Amino acid sequence: MANKLKSEITFKWLGSDVSAGLVVFLVALPLCLGIALASGAPLFSGIITGIVGGVVVALLSGTNLAVSGPAAGLTVIVLNGIEDLGGWEPFLVAVVLGGVIQLALGFLKAGFIGMFFPHSVIKGLLAAIGLILILKQIPHFFGVDEDFFGDFAFWQANGLNTFSEIFYSLTHIHYGVVTVGIVALAIIIFWDRPFMKQNAILKNIPGALVAVIAAIGLKLFFDGMPGWQIEESHLVSLPVLRNWGEIKSSLSHPDFAILSNPQVYLVALSLGLIASIETLLSVGATDKLDPLRRHSPMNRELLAQGAGNIVSGFIGGLPMTVVIVRSTANISAGGRTKLASFFHGIFLLVSVLAIPGLLTQIPLAALAAVLLVVGYKLVSIKVIREQWSQGRDQFIPFIVTLVAIVLTDLLIGVVIGMVVGMYSILRENYKHAFHKKSVHHNGHETVELVLSEQVTFLNRAHIINELNAIPENGSVVINGSHSTFIDHDVLETIKDFKREAAEKKIDVKLINIEADGGNIQK
Repeated sequence: MANKLKSEITFKWLGSDVSAGLVVFLVALPLCLGIALASGAPLFSGIITGIVGGVVVALLSGTNLAVSGPAAGLTVIVLNGIEDLGGWEPFLVAVVLGGVIQLALGFLKAGFIGMFFPHSVIKGLLAAIGLILILKQIPHFFGVDEDFFGDFAFWQANGLNTFSEIFYSLTHIHYGVVTVGIVALAIIIFWDRPFMKQNAILKNIPGALVAVIAAIGLKLFFDGMPGWQIEESHLVSLPVLRNWGEIKSSLSHPDFAILSNPQVYLVALSLGLIASIETLLSVGATDKLDPLRRHSPMNRELLAQGAGNIVSGFIGGLPMTVVIVRSTANISAGGRTKLASFFHGIFLLVSVLAIPGLLTQIPLAALAAVLLVVGYKLVSIKVIREQWSQGRDQFIPFIVTLVAIVLTDLLIGVVIGMVVGMYSILRENYKHAFHKKSVHHNGHETVELVLSEQVTFLNRAHIINELNAIPENGSVVINGSHSTFIDHDVLETIKDFKREAAEKKIDVKLINIEADGGNIQK
């Protein structure tokens, strides 16, 4: 394994990976803290998970661009799990067991499930994440930070929803915060111009870092200015650890006495399965954005996630998944290999130990500006036009997935998109059972149904409808010459029609199909 890992790590894009890792760190820091807060877990637990996701999972994983950490989609499970199991330490046992379940899924090669998500649904997922990033960052951009940073659910804990929160923020604008947001956004957009990327020195300095530094400077400048001063509630909130004793006391460990409680296994199963599905979805979506068109080994990713959750659970961290927001931020910032994710974990570790005071001076509006740019790249008009150009059967699952995720959450939205996608597939199968030809001879019409290459039970209804439309005294030819497979149900249908056709004086001729409903004659 060590040699394999060594062979996969390349320093070819080291500058880009370090730069991208720094941007992902800036994005991940408030997300880790916000998700921990919303989950009812110790604040530092989110940071622990981010560090483990970067340092441990990134090295074990076979994916190049996916970034792991605490996921907003698991907050309800975590919140309820802590309550049901009677505390944080007993819940950590469920996190460890959830990791074991993921290891089992990896060894059983359950990663193939990721191949069943249609491309239209994956693209809808990406566009939905982009739109949610934009909608959810607008309040933070204007200075309304009542909802935790990183909440992507439609209905929020403060009683508002994604849209009503935006309207609320427009009537409660904080002048200092919105100024910081505008300046940060302008810097990021300017830094992304082609002429900046051509500069040998500036191209490896992330615009997001420059924007954050400028934001800290503005925050300090506004201190003491009534109406403009940026209060603590609008800044990154981070536990400050001053010495090794405080660091050690911030780590929690699982209470294995809970193993006698059957409830812990149910919570672990929920964590293991949902985290695995979300990971497979996110990895598939990340691969779609990979500029080098690489494909991730899904089974290995489940193994890496399992190992990461076991480690995270043992030292007091939240459960983790591959997180699409961090992953897209990584790609947007120019990340090219797993080193970007690794460096993001190292930056998290070093910063919370060495410069926690400086981190607490970062306005959330500056980080919202970073995510606004990431979101726009995911849901641009160009992306929607491309899906539209691919036809209705691709566009409808795409747009349904997008809307469903925005109005519910990631997993529910994807399930709805999958149902619509399956309906489109069934409808296409229904329509393409055969090719119909009509021949007129001596005043009589003969209908010929040339069956498709693969005729399954899904085509049965269409074939029945067409055969029932043959009039009395009519003539029909059912041609199976081009078919390599005809389902038994379809053969039975043809057999029944041939028997009933005699009563209606319909002439039935079969080509390369046995009249008794057996195999195709070749």
